Amino acid sequence: MVLASATMATPSGDGARRPQQRSQPGTALDGAIRPLLRTARFVAQPWLKSPYDQSDELPIARPTLALAGQALRDEVVLRGLKVRRPVSAPRAFARINREVIAALKFYEDNGWLDSPRGFFAKPPAPKDVTVSQVKGGRHDFQRIDFRSGYAPRPGEPGRERWLGYTANDREYALLLRHPEPRPWLVCVHGTEMGRAAFDLTAFRAWQLHDEFGLNVVMPVLPMHGPRARGLPKGAVFPGEDILDDVHATAQAVWDIRRLLGWIRSQEPQSQIGLNSLSLGGYIAGLVASLESGLTCAILGVPVADVVDVLSHHAGLAHNDPRRRTLELAAPLGRMVSPLSLTPLVPPLGRFIYAGVADRLVHPREQVIRLWEHWGRPQIMWYPGGHIGFFRSRPVQGFVRDALTQSGLLDCPPDPRARPA
Repeated sequence: MVLASATMATPSGDGARRPQQRSQPGTALDGAIRPLLRTARFVAQPWLKSPYDQSDELPIARPTLALAGQALRDEVVLRGLKVRRPVSAPRAFARINREVIAALKFYEDNGWLDSPRGFFAKPPAPKDVTVSQVKGGRHDFQRIDFRSGYAPRPGEPGRERWLGYTANDREYALLLRHPEPRPWLVCVHGTEMGRAAFDLTAFRAWQLHDEFGLNVVMPVLPMHGPRARGLPKGAVFPGEDILDDVHATAQAVWDIRRLLGWIRSQEPQSQIGLNSLSLGGYIAGLVASLESGLTCAILGVPVADVVDVLSHHAGLAHNDPRRRTLELAAPLGRMVSPLSLTPLVPPLGRFIYAGVADRLVHPREQVIRLWEHWGRPQIMWYPGGHIGFFRSRPVQGFVRDALTQSGLLDCPPDPRARPA
């Protein structure tokens, strides 16, 4: 799973979290049937009216058994997340609502709702980087870590709670590096990733390193992998705790910009590109709008606005007070969205790919909006769902061509090279 967009934290009260107050998830039979019904409706709609308000930019999702299977897989994952992490009860939502109101005032007073660039402070390059060898299955690789140094500003709502997530204090990254200077590709993972075996496989990292000849580095996002240790139950990114989402986004961007500073200190003349998946596409889109000098940014099945995605999947009635909280938080989502910043990556270095049957990241509401904001760069639609990218040969070819066209690769990879 590369985006748990229905993942919902369950906070309560001020300060410490209490056991979750779960809404009734429905019967097991309901849980099995609902994804089938939603998939059937999705597949049937293209015959009459597209579910995604099709235009020339978004291919029509033609109903096939393969497409239905991709959509069903997304629906099953989405249903499982909703059952395991339901939306908190209205009473528990009161603290989130208070923080959102306070945050709107805090960020408005600082001018960041209108000018979000100022919200993202530029961090210094890290000086305490530790590099260690890791024994893998077929390959050995390295792991680097350094102190993050990020902290919400004094007075920011949710600051004390965020500082209590002490596992976030250090940034970790996997590193596949050549002995001689080579271009670098920073691969930013999606939700519920940040684990070595998963990330190496999802990004086909050894192919990028061995066959394409790139230095590959895969940072771990806040609240993921080793940075999720000791978190209160229900504390996730992304999740319903809006200020946690804001701080996690800010720290993810901060950490990756520090990592870029370290790379430049190692090989000042090397080219650097970004590659990303889902939630990682959202973070990479922000980094690519704040850091100059990047050669390319490849956004795979990208999120454009986290708060908007959470609202889309919350399943709340129109008159539900919790929906009002999510609607109230919309300006916070826009403040930390790449849609509110101008990309700094050259137009010929911008690339996006997405699935026409994605049931987690809405193609029209998320991908197309980001594509249009980025100046309509090269985009590839594959016939699949959110996680269908992994087995998609067109996606693999698109990433390879993007690396070559952007200039990160001097020439196409040698087909005789050892496969990953």
